[in-house]
Amino acid sequence: MNNNVIFHVSPGGRVQGEARVPGDKSISHRSIMLGSIAEGTTRVTGFLEAEDCISTMNAFRAMGVQIEGPQNGEVVVHGVGLHGLKAPSAPLYLGNSGTSMRLLSGLLAGQNFEAVLTGDASLTRRPMKRVTDPLKQMGAEIETSGTGTAPLRIKGKGRLKGIHYDLPVASAQVKSCLLLAGLYAEGETSVTEPAPTRDHSERMLAGFGYPVSRDGGRIALRSGGRLQAMDIDVPSDISSAAFFLVGASIAEGADVTLQHVGMNPTRTGIIDILRLMGASIEVLNPREVGGEPVADLRVKSAPLKGIDIPEALVPLAIDEFPVLFVAAACADGPTRLSGAEELRVKESDRIQVMADGLNALGIDAKPTPDGMVIHPGFMKGGTVHSHGDHRIAMAFSIAGLRANGPIRIEDCANVNTSFPTFVSLACSLGLSIRVFEA
Repeated sequence: MNNNVIFHVSPGGRVQGEARVPGDKSISHRSIMLGSIAEGTTRVTGFLEAEDCISTMNAFRAMGVQIEGPQNGEVVVHGVGLHGLKAPSAPLYLGNSGTSMRLLSGLLAGQNFEAVLTGDASLTRRPMKRVTDPLKQMGAEIETSGTGTAPLRIKGKGRLKGIHYDLPVASAQVKSCLLLAGLYAEGETSVTEPAPTRDHSERMLAGFGYPVSRDGGRIALRSGGRLQAMDIDVPSDISSAAFFLVGASIAEGADVTLQHVGMNPTRTGIIDILRLMGASIEVLNPREVGGEPVADLRVKSAPLKGIDIPEALVPLAIDEFPVLFVAAACADGPTRLSGAEELRVKESDRIQVMADGLNALGIDAKPTPDGMVIHPGFMKGGTVHSHGDHRIAMAFSIAGLRANGPIRIEDCANVNTSFPTFVSLACSLGLSIRVFEA
């Protein structure tokens, strides 16, 4: 992959029209994982054909699962059952996908074979002790690098025991990892989360007919069940829609309708925060598809005001903060974020990288250990570096709507990990982005 892909964003532009952003990444990953260990044939529509999800698909193909597609968002997974996976003949390369690595760690800890998980330079720097430590408490044998990062060597012995684990930080990936390990662990496995996180794993396990119980912040399951294949229609990813929710809010005269967006209540923090800032977001035609709520969202430009972001909303919008920082830069009055230290260990240190980029565009953004304080101002053109982080690259593309000069964004190849059609869809709605390979 050529990492030096450069976005050149012309200032201004309108945001008008209707669009359906690609399928939800979290649900696409899980459809492959659970479909693979289910009994029968799972058919998926709306699958996100992005590099991260293809990494998950390739890993299960390497473990003997027959998967057809993806073709126009359609995938057919021929499940092998809970105990039908086979040892891969080589390390499983997961690219840039932290979700693939953390969830697969749990699934593989319960197998009867050894597997190695590795990834690109960014993924092999991301912290994995948050999953390997509790998995070791369940009896898993896992070797990491000296700093607790990938490559992970998982020596599946097929003998895990259920534990109760109190999550130190709200994390859907850690929760899902332990629930997947719990499918193979003796007795009950339960997790208590300090704040609600996305619950796609629990919803989808239930959809596949596997009993999961929830009592407040405690989620539990017992081994010994089976997963039955199902059909899954993946909703549009609200994390991808977020760029256009902000874009339409900050661009003059904007009016955009985003279709079939996933409205899972553990993911709608972006809407709540933007509405607190004064955004005009209408929820149209709410419905349920395959256990997940979806709706169409109509967004019009509105004067935004700075706010203190409520800490309770932070886990519900954790992936959307790069573009929320852009909204804050265009608001009236300062915006303060705290309780978001998790942002420092994403694909990049999103607090520092966004602060650096906003500063380069003339905005006063001060990073704090667990957040940021943004004083809005006039945004000028300039050069920013995305540090290979897809959400940073897309956030600064949206900033072009309010900049008074062109913005050059370095290192944008990884936009393909979550939203390969971002540039074409953005341009169809009225932004002006050109792509160069240096």
